[in-house]
Amino acid sequence: MAIRIAVKVNGRAQVHDVEPRLLLVHYLRDVLSLTGTHVGCETSLCGACTVLLDGQAVKSCTLLAVQADGADITTIEGLARDGQLHPVQEGFWEEHGLQCGYCTPGMILAGVALLNENPNPSEADIRRAIAGNLCRCTGYQHIVNAIQSAARKLKQKSRKKS
Repeated sequence: MAIRIAVKVNGRAQVHDVEPRLLLVHYLRDVLSLTGTHVGCETSLCGACTVLLDGQAVKSCTLLAVQADGADITTIEGLARDGQLHPVQEGFWEEHGLQCGYCTPGMILAGVALLNENPNPSEADIRRAIAGNLCRCTGYQHIVNAIQSAARKLKQKSRKKS
């Protein structure tokens, strides 16, 4: 028996009938074709499936799509605006925060969630925020550098607006 859900994904309203056992990660990938959200361990250990749910970083492999009913979801595909990468995406590019790229969408979204809550995080804050996301390639320092770079860019942007 399918259940109707209504969510906003990357700024667009979505209404679908889904099976009650469908995981959010599979809803995003298989129903909406948003394949930037990766399926890794499917046990919440790796963080490759991290998305923003009402602004909070969540692992979409442990959340049922029906639990997201009414939520505002942001995936990696929804970060760029008007052809401009989000500052965290830019930071990953400029600071070499990725290698194979498998963990990158989840790491970026964890970084965005952190900077939304704490625009001036310490290195320890950043490491805590990404602790639930595993990377087998980078050794994490470049990822930390990328998020620090994004924090500086966001601070500069807010000064220009003031």
